[in-house]
Amino acid sequence: MNIKNNLFFISLFGLAIIFSGCTPSGTEVTSNEQEEIEAMSLVEKEKDNENEKSLPNIVFVITDDQGYGDLGCTGNPRIKTPHTDKLANESIWLTDYHVAPTCSPTRAALMSGHWTNRTGVWHTIMGRSMLRANEGTLGQFFKENGYETGMFGKWHLGDNYPYRPEDRGFTEVYRHGGGGVGQTPDVWDNAYFDGGYFHNGKIVKAKGFCTDVFFKEGNRFIRESVKQKKPFFAYISTNAPHGPLHAPQKYLEMYESESNRVAAFYGMITNIDDNVGKTRALLKELGVHDNTIFIFTTDNGTAGGRQIFNASMRGQKGSEYDGGHRVPFFMHWPNGGMDKLKKIDTICHAIDVAPTLLDLTGGGMPKDYQFDGISIRKLLDTKGRVDWPDRMLVTDSQRVRDPIKWKQSSVMSQGWRLVNGKELYNIDKDPGQTKNVAGDHPARLAEMIAFYDTWWAELEPTFAETTELHVGHDDHPVVRLTSHDWIQEDLTPWNQGHTRSKYPLRPGKQAKHEGHWALKVLKTGIYQVDVLRWPTESGKAINEALPAGSQVPGASKAFRAQVGKAIGAKSATLRLNGKDLITKPVTTGAKRVVFETMLTKGKHKLSPFFSVPEGELGCYYAIITEK
Repeated sequence: MNIKNNLFFISLFGLAIIFSGCTPSGTEVTSNEQEEIEAMSLVEKEKDNENEKSLPNIVFVITDDQGYGDLGCTGNPRIKTPHTDKLANESIWLTDYHVAPTCSPTRAALMSGHWTNRTGVWHTIMGRSMLRANEGTLGQFFKENGYETGMFGKWHLGDNYPYRPEDRGFTEVYRHGGGGVGQTPDVWDNAYFDGGYFHNGKIVKAKGFCTDVFFKEGNRFIRESVKQKKPFFAYISTNAPHGPLHAPQKYLEMYESESNRVAAFYGMITNIDDNVGKTRALLKELGVHDNTIFIFTTDNGTAGGRQIFNASMRGQKGSEYDGGHRVPFFMHWPNGGMDKLKKIDTICHAIDVAPTLLDLTGGGMPKDYQFDGISIRKLLDTKGRVDWPDRMLVTDSQRVRDPIKWKQSSVMSQGWRLVNGKELYNIDKDPGQTKNVAGDHPARLAEMIAFYDTWWAELEPTFAETTELHVGHDDHPVVRLTSHDWIQEDLTPWNQGHTRSKYPLRPGKQAKHEGHWALKVLKTGIYQVDVLRWPTESGKAINEALPAGSQVPGASKAFRAQVGKAIGAKSATLRLNGKDLITKPVTTGAKRVVFETMLTKGKHKLSPFFSVPEGELGCYYAIITEK
């Protein structure tokens, strides 16, 4: 039973005494005794309030594509991150903390406390970035323990019911779609400035740079929670410094001596840093700084700073070497004794975050839910060196339709890395992973291979459990699909630049649409399926070409700044489970083609396409509505 439930039980017990007019033994109560009982009840109520207030708040900041070396405190000689550096030097610092080499897999492990491949999330697109519905999340865990839960920025674990953050325990959600601003599930024509975002499921407009907007909304949530005297879990997850590389002009000017790409990448990080400083200042202003656990971390290795500084590590984002998955992790909590610099060199992983935070806050562990990670509270609490058993951890970079054994993998233990099942590195002596010593340590090599074999054998049966888009739910009668979630062998059109350019059509090749949306139909019935080339909010016709949209400051071309090519569609075909059911012409000026079909309860593969001069072009957007 968690803290809040215990307090609730005590309160109910006291109220039962008052309303029954009896002592626990059943004797009558005099008026004086009744007054004493009521006074005691008030004391207990005050205690309840104090205990509720004493639950530590949590601010969890995670950035996108910022590596271990992209901070001043880790040794970068050029980047400006004074606020994050100050946080690091007032915090417990996990110096050997690991995640997945790419974003969605890291977030799945972080949210659930499970190996990312167990959760169904081993890619960032292709239907493999949706956190399975049976997985728990930090939002659910803390909501169940009496917290207000807010999610701001990047989710990237599913854009449809039941995978969205609002379906997973977060009661206040302000986010972009997909894995970044301007990706296919995002609001149409979004760029990093003055965008549209999903606020509790509805599109709202905002002014300013995306990172500033997400922190602003997170800080609004913090203010409201403090005003209501409720403990809060604020998950502030930036899409920056992920590309495309855009930043406010003043941050670009801070790095004029760097290349345009590095200037934009570093500028985005310094902008994040300023927001970290503002949020910490807000916590002090509100009087909750000392009782707030403030965490700063990132989701994978650097995507843009390796050529400047990489803390002597090999690899970057996407790599199985340490540069792809060893990232910063700072935890600050004055009331918990975590307000002075303390470096912990014990190897840890994102799967440890959920059990650790629940342990630190006294929260109830989820019933019948077994974490793959462990609580590292003893490591955090100890004043001296703790006797900590060695263990093995796995990270890999799959980025394929179905996982492949040993693909871009690293088996990790304290001081050792087994890469791709063949290369063994003594990380203490060789942090750059330059000398393969597998031949010198056959026993260790065999031990690590055996661990991976057992790990893989346990997880492999779960790989076939496809995360499916639910259709026919009474509370979610309209389902909007985008090509980001096509399941296919080839790369899917995951951003709006792709959809503008007619990707994946290739000149000189007759295309066949091989992708599909995996559906789980909850009840048999007639459904309307609308197929579109442009999303509804664009208001554009299927065969309409679009001019290039406006550019924003930075080193990259915004997705919307590309010309939207006309596709010359003659017809649209509804393909279901590999069979072409209905074909209809695309009439002049049509914005969509509408089909009706029977969908039986169960699993289906939906693959509508347009017939174009190059062959078949999958419909980038579809809307399913129960009739």
